[in-house]
Amino acid sequence: MMENISVITLFFLSGLNETKNQRLIIFSITLLFYCVTLLVNICLIVTIILDKNLHEPLYILLCAFCMNGLYGTIGFFPKFLWDLLSPVHVISYSGCLVQALVMYSYACSDLSFLAVMAYDRYVAICRPLQYHSVMSKQRLIKLVCFSWFTPFCIIGSNICLTSRLKLCSPYIARLFCVNWIIVALACFPAETIINNIVAYITILIYVFHGVFIVWSYIYLIRTCFNSIENQAKFMQTCVPHLLSLMTFLFTVLFDIMSIRYGSKELPQSLENFIAMEIVVIPPLLNPLIYGFKLTKIRNRFLSHITFRIK
Repeated sequence: MMENISVITLFFLSGLNETKNQRLIIFSITLLFYCVTLLVNICLIVTIILDKNLHEPLYILLCAFCMNGLYGTIGFFPKFLWDLLSPVHVISYSGCLVQALVMYSYACSDLSFLAVMAYDRYVAICRPLQYHSVMSKQRLIKLVCFSWFTPFCIIGSNICLTSRLKLCSPYIARLFCVNWIIVALACFPAETIINNIVAYITILIYVFHGVFIVWSYIYLIRTCFNSIENQAKFMQTCVPHLLSLMTFLFTVLFDIMSIRYGSKELPQSLENFIAMEIVVIPPLLNPLIYGFKLTKIRNRFLSHITFRIK
C-alpha cells in the first residue's frame, strides 16, 4: 500500500473512452444544448430584472433559481466540450476539487431554492393577508443568500475533508469529478470515516428539505380543494414548481441508481447520459416551464416579440 502512495497532481477521466467515433456528433449536440440553455436562462433572468412588474418574491426567486442553473452548467459544459475535442481527458487536482464543489453545491442549491419556493407558495395561498409582511424584501434576501451560501459552505466542508486524503490512484471512471469517487481512491479507508459522517449529515439535511417540500404541497393541495380561487392560484404558480421538482428528483434518482449499480449493470453511454442529466435537463427545462406557464412572464415575452415585429 505504501508503495502506491504518491502526490496526485492530475486526474484521468475515463468516461469518454467508448465514444471515440461519435465525439464530433456528441460535441455538436452538446454545444447546441449549452447554447440553448444559456439563451433561455439569460432571457428569463434579463426579463425579470428589467421589468419592474416582475419584482415580486416569486419571480425574484425564479431569477435566482435560473442563475443557479447557469452556475451548474458552467461547472460541467466547458470542460466536457474541451474533452470531446481532446485526445487526453485530464483535469488538475485542484480543478477536480473545484468542479466537484460546483456540481454538488449547484444541486444542493437547486433543492434549497425549490424548498424556499414551496414556502413562498404556501404563504401566498394559505396566508395571503400576511404574504407581503412575511415575504418582505429583507426576508427574501436572507432566503436567497441561504439557498446559495449554505449549500456552498456545506459542500465546501466536504471538499476540504477530501483534500486532506492521500490518494492511491488518479483514475476517475466518470465524465466529471465526483466527490465520492475521489474519496474512494483514498489509500487508507480509516481516514475516510469523517468524510462519510459529514456526507451522511449533508444527505440528511437535504432529505429534510425534500420532506419540507412534500409537506408544503400536501398542505397546499388540501387548502386549494376548498376554494376555486385557490385552485386557480395553484394551477398557475404551483404546477411549474412541481414540474421543476419532479425533473430534479427524476435526475437525482437516476444518478443515485447509476452510482449504486452503474459500473457493473449499465453500458458506458447510458451511464454517461444519466450522469449528465442533472446539469443538462433541469437548467434547460426550468426556464421553459416557468416561461410558458407563468402568465406575467409569458405576456412579457409576447409583448416584447410583438414590439420587435412592429
